[in-house]
Parts: sequence; structure tokens; C-alpha cells
Amino acid sequence: MQIEDLFQRAHERHLAGDLASARETYSRIVDLDPSHSDAVFRLGVVDVQEGRYQEAIAWLTRAFDLKPGDRRYREALGQAFALAHRYEEATSIYRGLLDEDDADPDLWFGLGSALQAQGALHEAASAWEAVSQRDPRRADALNNLGNCCRLRNEPALAQSAYERALAAQPGNADALTNLGTLLQAQGRHEQAQGLLREAVAAAPGSPAALVNLGAVLIECENPQEAADVLARAVAIAPAFAPAAFNYGNALHALGHGREAQTQYRRVLEIEPGHAEAANNLGNVCRELGEHKAAMEAFETAIQARPDFVDAYNNAANLLRALGRQDAACVLLRKALALAPTHSATLNNLGNVLKDRGELEDGIVCLRQALASDPGNLTAHSNLLYALSFQSSDAAAILAEARRWAAQHEMPLRASRVAQAPVRASGRRLRIGYVSADFREHCQAFFMMPLLSNHDRTRFEIHAYSSVVRPDTITTRLATHVDVWHDVRPLGDAALAEKIRADGIDILVDLAMHMADGRPLLFARQAAPVQVAWLAYPGTTGLDAMNYRLTDPYLDPSSHDSQYSERSIRLPDTFWCYDPLAVEPAVNGLPAESAGYVTLGSLNNPCKLTDATLDLWAAVFAALPDARLLLMAPQGDARERLAARLARHGIDRARVRFAAFQPRDAYLRTYHEIDLALDTLPYNGHTTSLDAMWMGVPVVTRVGATCAGRAGLSQLANLGLDELAAFSDDAFVRTVVELSNDLPRLAGLRASLRARMEASPLMDGVRFARGMEAAYETMWREQRGAVTDAPESAS
Repeated sequence: MQIEDLFQRAHERHLAGDLASARETYSRIVDLDPSHSDAVFRLGVVDVQEGRYQEAIAWLTRAFDLKPGDRRYREALGQAFALAHRYEEATSIYRGLLDEDDADPDLWFGLGSALQAQGALHEAASAWEAVSQRDPRRADALNNLGNCCRLRNEPALAQSAYERALAAQPGNADALTNLGTLLQAQGRHEQAQGLLREAVAAAPGSPAALVNLGAVLIECENPQEAADVLARAVAIAPAFAPAAFNYGNALHALGHGREAQTQYRRVLEIEPGHAEAANNLGNVCRELGEHKAAMEAFETAIQARPDFVDAYNNAANLLRALGRQDAACVLLRKALALAPTHSATLNNLGNVLKDRGELEDGIVCLRQALASDPGNLTAHSNLLYALSFQSSDAAAILAEARRWAAQHEMPLRASRVAQAPVRASGRRLRIGYVSADFREHCQAFFMMPLLSNHDRTRFEIHAYSSVVRPDTITTRLATHVDVWHDVRPLGDAALAEKIRADGIDILVDLAMHMADGRPLLFARQAAPVQVAWLAYPGTTGLDAMNYRLTDPYLDPSSHDSQYSERSIRLPDTFWCYDPLAVEPAVNGLPAESAGYVTLGSLNNPCKLTDATLDLWAAVFAALPDARLLLMAPQGDARERLAARLARHGIDRARVRFAAFQPRDAYLRTYHEIDLALDTLPYNGHTTSLDAMWMGVPVVTRVGATCAGRAGLSQLANLGLDELAAFSDDAFVRTVVELSNDLPRLAGLRASLRARMEASPLMDGVRFARGMEAAYETMWREQRGAVTDAPESAS
């Protein structure tokens, strides 16, 4: 058979897509005639089609050497160099061809691609414009021009280029997608969403278009539709890592932790070095309580990307939650070495330092976090809460709360929905409680007696729960409300809309500025009447928060100017306590067998201020045989605290430490304590109630702020006012006298639990009636039914 006949047969096989047969026949021709340039050229084309770019370059170079004047060979060689990522050589080929004839838009397109791949963005942009000048219908070139401008940080020019691409070819899925993601990055989510929906309509089978739409839907707090869209992407392209990754993000936002976990692990099977998937997997594992798996995932993320600051932070937060404060500090300092002004890292380090008892250093970090990013709401809330432990100046705390409101609440005021406090005749007053802690958490000790005793014939009770991992306490609490709402997947705006639709009359914030609170929900005025209670006695600073609950002991009338909210005083007490267990029982007085008195405080170390240690030092100077038992995390924090105690004159040999423990073991620690010492300026709250439940009396030093008057409130409700000291000398005298009177101390220990059970502190019915009277007072005031409402709800 003649060579030309063979070539014709090879060409037909080639056009039919039978590349193996075409290659075999072209090779026979070259064996017969090594100078047959077209056959050599076609072998190079087959290699390009099969992704064998280096082999293709060799064949195409040989073809060019055989026939230097054939432009086709040079064009194909330029393409092969580009596909092999040999962009400089590709650029040289295209420039040579364009020097001879610059009219071909395809050559300009090839040059633009090679230049952009090398980062020569200015020259690349000129090449894309050259394509458009020669063929205005080339939407692909204009789309690439937009990408180039985006890389040059020229968003306006990028937007113009994408719009020109769409004018040249309406419905171009690539241009729609790129313009959509550009607007998404600018925060123009509504426009972005519309464009990305058009992209999906134009290319319904495109995984990339579906992924981008899903991602913007997640940002727009529409995780359910996002999950539906991304499930389609995963079905179309099971091995496309961005589809599984974003699907995992949507499932996580919906609270479907197990399903999200599956998707993130799928991503890591596809791309083992996908740091973001490993990091997100760690977050999900932590939420599921799988701490070992979570830490392994964070370590994988850091190994894949050693400068991954977010992964260092997440690993440190896990270590903090596990009580490994020193290890958490190490990771956070590594993160700061990578990014010294990273606001989230400074915030997290501030929290860890606060937990370790290094309150002053923690507050410095929190202020640095805010200086780095004034919009960091979490850091600002953490700072505001931390100031309650540091400062006895209520005016300074209020000033910071108002700064918080000016920064974070003010932008939302214009979008508030006005709601008149109107209730249909005969309908129960609807009360909504908002919390992420309807679970095994100290908050449950106070919510259980209230919820279980609400008068449901007069009040319709709703709970808006953002609990990550519900437990048996969650289930018990849910039995005491009319409607339980699991709202964890909802953002603040969506939750505000839901609460309005539910017709809630009075909305109660149980977290304020503590962890996992929703202050921006309340800033949106989700209900006609909004109230702060329980998290801690203090102020939110929000002008949308109408009221705060308190009691006559926490807040005498002279305190009213210290808060942005109107104070409503409950008849007896701010707290109604239920330990939710009868064990462990109260034991005998430890001093009777030990031969010395053990004073103790199981409060968080952040409450052990210098003012507190100075006060205690005078006690230990007067009681040379007394011992001290404190709670502090193991490691460096204990050593620092011991050194601080020594500087204040309390010998290290007189001090023992207990670790953070599960509740039963923590309560049993009171079996070793004879008398509890309170802290200043922030008294014990739940801790003091726990101590007295275990028979351990608490001597308090009454402070200047409501947080420093908690001991007074609790002791007054127990009829033990004599244990509340209004001066340092009185505090020392009370502790010393009681420590030297073991019969009296033993009598208190034996009777305290019964005294608590008989007091307003554990009278759930009485407390619920007081709360309900307070709600009715608020409702009447807001409706204008009374013109001079009383200060007390009693």
C-alpha cells in the first residue's frame, strides 16, 4: 500500500477517535519515511490528545525541523508547551507567530493563556484585549480578561470584563459564575446568588456551577437549599473534592454532624492534603464529642499546611475545653508567630490566659484582638465579660458595654421591625427563652426549677435551643415547655424572623456576653419586650434590651444608673437552685479529723485577683495552722498561682490544688473543705450555691458591683447575713472567728442543706411566681397600661 493511502487510513481512524489505531498507522508511515512531516506532526497531535505532552513536544519539534515554514506545526508546538506547563517556551512560540501575522485571535488567546500562567498579568490583559478586538464575540477571552483583572486586584475592571463577556454571549456559564463569585466576595450576596442561579440554569450538569451556587447559599444562611444543590454536584461528580467539601459545609450548618463528617472524610480520600477539609472535620468531631479524632484531624490540617492559623486556633480551643491550658497556649503562640495581629488568635489566647488566672494579661490580649479587628464581636463580648472579673467600677463596665453597642448593634437599628406589644384577648403571654446551654451545664440548675413550675395556664413557654450535643438534661428541660425549637442551624436574622412569626411577647436572653450567646439576635429586636437574665448579673449595653432581672440585694436602687436596661427586682433572689442530684451527701467537718481548718475556693482561677489574695493573706496570717484548697488546671497555671500566693504571703506548703473535674467529683472536693472564702470583685455564684449545698458555709466580702454582691444575696436568702462582710476587716474577723469555733462550723455544715431547701433559693414555685409577676409588670409597662410602674415585681 502506498504511503499516501496509509496516511489517508490513519487520518480517518484519527477523525473517528480511534487514537491507538491512528498512532500505529502514523508510526508505520514514519518507519517507512522518516521525513514524512505530516505523519510526524500527527503523532504529536495524538500524544497531545492522550495527555503525553513531553512526547508530543518531541514529535512536534521534529515536524517543525522537517518543515520550518508550516505555521500549523509551530502553533501546535506552542499549545503543547503550554499544556506541559512550559509557559516561557509557549510564549516565545506565540510571539514569533504574531510577529509574522498578528491578525489571528487564536494566537493572541494562546499568548494570553501562557502569560497569565506565568503571572505576567499586565501583558496577559493586553493579549485578551487583542483577542476581543479581533473577534468581539470571543466571550472566553473576555472571561479570562476578567479573571486576569481579578488577579490584579482590579474588581471594577474584572466586573466590566465579565459583563462584556455576557454581552458577547448571554448565558455563558463561566462568565456568570465568575461574575457571581466576584460579587459574592464583595458582600453583594443577592446579586451573586441571582447570577449563580443563571449559571446553573445555563449549565445544569456543571459541578463547578453547582458548587459556587451552594457556597453562596451557605453564606446567605440558606443551608437547606445549599445542601440540595451540592448533593446534585456530588452525584454528578463523586470525585470532585470541592463538591464534597461544600456539601459537608452545608450539612454542618444544618447540624447534621455525622453526614458532614462523612463528606469531609470523602474529601480527604480524594485529596489527602486538603487542609480545610481536615480542619472542618476536626470541628465536627469535636461537636460530636470525638475529641481524639478531632485532634488528629487538626494535626492533619496543620501538617498539610504548616501556616494554617485557623487549625492552630481550633486545636487550641479543643485543648482549652479539655483543661489542657498550657498546651493550648503553646499552639496559640505558634499561631501568633505566623500572624501577630490575627484577631481570633488574640481573642482565644485572651480566653486561655483568663482561664489560667492570668486575668490582666488575658484582658490585654482581648484589647489587642479588638484593636486588630474592631468588628470582632466575640472578642468584644469576651472583653466586656472579663471586665466584670477585673473591675469594681460599674461605670467603666457600662461604658465598654455602650461601646459594644455602638460598634455592633448600631448598624442593625435601621433594619429593626417595629413591634407593638399587643396580645389577642384571652391568649396566654408567650415567653421565649434563648440559650445554647439547655444541657448538662450550670444553667440547668436554675432553668429546671423555673420551667418546671411555670403556670402554663397563663404563660405559653417556648425554648429556642442552639445546643450542639443534646443530652438527658436537654430532654428533661424540653418536657417543661410548650414548644421546643431547635434553632442551631439558624443565623441571627433568620431566628429573629422566626421568633416574630411565633408571636413571642417577651424574649429572655440567658447568655448575654458569655460564650455562644446571641446578642445580635436581641439587637434585631426579635420581640416587643426583651429581657436579660441568668448568665451573670450585669448589663448588655444594648438599647434593644428593655429590661434586666435582678434582686434587692444585688442591686439597691442606687445602682439603676449602672445599666443600659431598666432593672426589675425579683422579690427574693436572682437565682433559684436545683442541684439535680441528692448525692454526694454532706460529710462530717474535715477539721475534726485533720486537726486543722481547710479554707477553700473552687471558683474559676480568673476570680483570684490581687485584691482577693490580699484579703485572704490577712486571714492566713491570723490562722497559722489553716490550709488552703483551690481549683486550678494542672501545669504552669498552678505554678504561677502558687508563686502569686507566695508573693501575697501565703506559703506554698499550705496550699493544695484540685483539677477541673466532672460534677460528682467536683462536689466531693467539698468533703475536704471546712469553710469557703469568696472572691472579689466577682463573687462566687453557682460555685457558692454548690458549696452551701455540700454543707460548706461561704464568707463573702460585699463588693461595689452586682457581680460582687452575689454572696450577700445568697446569704441573705439563707438568713446568714452575718457571713456577709462589708469591710476587709470584717471579712477577716468573720473567717477567723468561725474557723476557731468548730462546733458552730460543724452545726452549720449539718444544717445548711436543709436550710437551703427551706429557703427562697430552692423554692421553685415561689420563684416562678416572682418571675411571672415580673413579666406581667414588663408587659404592662410596654403597653402603657400603667404610667408609674413599681420597681418591685412583688
